[in-house]
Amino acid sequence: MSDSSPLPPARLRPEAELARAALSTPLLSRAARLARWAGPGTRVDAGGSLAEEQLPAAVELLGLSGDDAAAYAGEAWRAAVDTGLVEIADEEAGTVRAGEELKLLTAGSPQDVLTVWLAALETALADASVPDLDGLVDALDQGGEVDFSSLGWDPEAEAEFLDGVLGNLYLLTVGEDNPGEGLVPLPALAASVILPSGVGEPTNDVLEQVSDAMMRLDDQFRALEPVGLVEYQPVDEALLVDADEEPAAPVDDTDVSRYGMVRLTPLGVYGLRARLLEAGFEAPAVGDLADGSADALLDGTARYGQHAARAETEQWLGRREPLAAARELLAAARGADAGAPLRRLRCQQALSLVGSEAEPALREVLDDPELGGLARVWLSERGAAEVPAPSQDMVFWLTVDTVAAQLAAEGNSEELQALVEGLASRHSGFFAAAWRVEHPATADVLEAMGRLHPDKKVAKEARKAAFKARSQQGS
Repeated sequence: MSDSSPLPPARLRPEAELARAALSTPLLSRAARLARWAGPGTRVDAGGSLAEEQLPAAVELLGLSGDDAAAYAGEAWRAAVDTGLVEIADEEAGTVRAGEELKLLTAGSPQDVLTVWLAALETALADASVPDLDGLVDALDQGGEVDFSSLGWDPEAEAEFLDGVLGNLYLLTVGEDNPGEGLVPLPALAASVILPSGVGEPTNDVLEQVSDAMMRLDDQFRALEPVGLVEYQPVDEALLVDADEEPAAPVDDTDVSRYGMVRLTPLGVYGLRARLLEAGFEAPAVGDLADGSADALLDGTARYGQHAARAETEQWLGRREPLAAARELLAAARGADAGAPLRRLRCQQALSLVGSEAEPALREVLDDPELGGLARVWLSERGAAEVPAPSQDMVFWLTVDTVAAQLAAEGNSEELQALVEGLASRHSGFFAAAWRVEHPATADVLEAMGRLHPDKKVAKEARKAAFKARSQQGS
């Protein structure tokens, strides 16, 4: 995932709602309980971990049970220390005290709570990247350092792998085609970071890599669920039996959900976006443009998908009077630069959300060569009286402008191809007139029509018209 291009805008829940979710996550709620429990008699080892003899009391306090109870208590304590809920008072004596951050969980703002949760998230991510600790003692060299090569583990590569997976999961969650509600199959997520782009039939070696990645992710997502980053349905244990063992029940290999399913929580979307911003990515959120100018809105939403652009525009309009908003949008839509057609399309879409109070603004631009066409469309759609008929030049100019905007927004889409076919079929002399349109994008639009139209004869007419338009522009 490159940091040179902006990511799709995320739709974030209100901070107060996210803060409540953060406080209710198992990891942070346990860490807070341990921080309030810690006192003068609490002891930690040289690394800041809770002393082994005090783990039973911590387990009992948290109401944990089972083989992993002590491990969960230890993770919660590490989170308490890493987030500042607990501070080491005296390293030599191993004593602790309540940290300054603890009071923020009850007296701080939602942003304060989320800042503490983000620190807990970093602890959880670091823990999730660590392999099974059983072999760490054997891997210590004479200097007390861990020989990672003997474990077959590269800490940097493991962290990079997890970051890549989470980045892809973020893209799948905030993308236009996914409202963030659907679970993502673990095999597809693993393949997204293992398979090279454009690869054909994967080899057995690649499939084995994907399988290994799935098993790593199964462990990692289990570790990340308590911090509230993901909702996770683990890999079915029946699939993990050895090949020479009989499964306890018949295994349906076609049921993809048995191989693990995951999705980001709303809190997880917030957390990953914060990490992406920290890493230098451009990761917008719906609402970022709500307080900005109309220029910023139209330019910013030009690269958004249709649903995200509408959500952003609704927030922008909600903070302004309709008539003033319409005037500001129309003024921002003017221009002859390459991005102007898409700005006008976004302007038209924004104005479709404004009521009849905006009518005076639209009437003011009826004679404007760039805006008069869209103004007539808006007024006609609302049944306004005395809407002057557009000239033929204005109709053709608006047509070229609309196709140019669609090209910029969607490229060679099926919808655009249908629009091109419809234009050519409804107007027998379309290309004879279109090349004369004084619009900066006329030649590019006609070339695109020649490329998109399935009829070879019509496509040839479009290319000829494009040549004439370019010659006219050159002269």
